Amino acid sequence: MRCNEVGLEIIRDAEGLSLKPYLDAAGIPTIGHGHTTGVRMDMGPISEATAEMFLERDVAIAEQGVSRIVRVALNENQFSAMTSFVFNVGAQKLVGTKTLNCLNRGQYAEFADRLLMWNKAGGKELEGLTKRREAERRLFLS
Repeated sequence: MRCNEVGLEIIRDAEGLSLKPYLDAAGIPTIGHGHTTGVRMDMGPISEATAEMFLERDVAIAEQGVSRIVRVALNENQFSAMTSFVFNVGAQKLVGTKTLNCLNRGQYAEFADRLLMWNKAGGKELEGLTKRREAERRLFLS
């Protein structure tokens, strides 16, 4: 299964686009649409095409992560919401959590509500993460 356009739009909207490296809310060097792998603060700017290429690769990694950790059937919107969530949090950080265990027990509505708790970076609640989780929850429940 692949992340649909609504899921991709959540990612693009939440991550924004920066053609120059910056430190994200957790202090991680980032470029493009939330790309972090191999990013250094002394890198030069990238093109929009490169940002899209990074996004495609990063989404594919998130899709693989969802497929690896989720043990229940998901519809396209649920898979896409999960892909956005995993893109942001990382699949490994979910393993063993009450949130993922809830989903893997088939408690879809409870899982959707638990998404809203994942709105902090560096121990601080962030408005942007709250907005993202609400969008992911809406997509997951649709």
